[in-house]
Amino acid sequence: MKIGLVRREFGGIGGAELYAQRIMKTFVRSGHSVTFVTSGKSEDLPKGITLKRIDLPAGRAEKIYWFEKLARRELASKDFDCVFSLERMGAQDVYRAGDGVHSVWLNQKRKYAAWWRRPFVGMGKFHKMAQWLERQTLNPLNTRRIIVNSEMVKREILENSRFPEPRIHVVRNGVDKENCKAGKRTQTREKWGFSDNDYVLLFAGSGWERKGLKYVLDAIRLLGKDCKLVVAGKGKRPVLFPQNVNFLGSVADIENAYAAADLLVFPPIYDPSANVVYEALSAGLPVVTTRQNGASEIIEPGENGTILNEPTDKMELVKAIYEWRDRQAGYRVSTRFDLSIERNFSETMEVLELACAEKSLRKQ
Repeated sequence: MKIGLVRREFGGIGGAELYAQRIMKTFVRSGHSVTFVTSGKSEDLPKGITLKRIDLPAGRAEKIYWFEKLARRELASKDFDCVFSLERMGAQDVYRAGDGVHSVWLNQKRKYAAWWRRPFVGMGKFHKMAQWLERQTLNPLNTRRIIVNSEMVKREILENSRFPEPRIHVVRNGVDKENCKAGKRTQTREKWGFSDNDYVLLFAGSGWERKGLKYVLDAIRLLGKDCKLVVAGKGKRPVLFPQNVNFLGSVADIENAYAAADLLVFPPIYDPSANVVYEALSAGLPVVTTRQNGASEIIEPGENGTILNEPTDKMELVKAIYEWRDRQAGYRVSTRFDLSIERNFSETMEVLELACAEKSLRKQ
């Protein structure tokens, strides 16, 4: 199959960028021809991929506008069996809504913002352009099939558009399970300066406002010295934070963080389906997250994690941490879900083949 794959940003360590890398590698291994359209870096591009890089002007809103316009022009000039977009665009065969629904994210951001900020949330050019592109993408005349990574996002699309439900497919994330299990607990804890008796919490992710780091820090203040917190990811470090918090920055060997920690605490105000939850569970690390995270759908409460009703409920978060700490340091869990890349790829290909067949029929 000749596939045109689209993702504007590439070369970072975000969930969508890592997904693009993994899916491209799997496409190539399976014998498919892939042209990747992006404005991002090309150093991390897997071998066997044809690159079409688009240069963009400055300005956040201008970048998404011109990328969509120029990417569509590039894709239209080639005869692809299937155009698979990881971006909101006005035309594609399959769209993967890995970023969720932008209008819902803005509603959540407004809900949890300080009262004086709420009237201004979503007022910028970028957000207006993103919502306009989203309406084009969710128009069933412009997109044949949609892949979502959680039932939560599927509901959001149905509630905010007229896209037909039978053409929306839930394909949950897939991770490299063996790599997630390969971390070194003892060596990493020694490196971080933790003893065997320390109970270590891990928060992993960038974009700290959306992913709820401030709520974790609030809980740590209540916990005092009972727990240590390690923060992996990029963000603006708060001026004041508890002494038992260690900011690591971007972490390339995240598997070691999963091995060294005793509990993942990740209470986002909105996340379509956080990859970090899949990785943590694959590593055997129990997870505390929120209902506002689509990945909470793979949590089995009490068995491998806890689902919080509200990220702002500090006492509920503290209670969940104490409940897991009472089990023992290094307690490991399992999951009944298949979290493998292979399963994700197989289900993704089923959707692409459906769209490809429909496209072929339309041409006849």
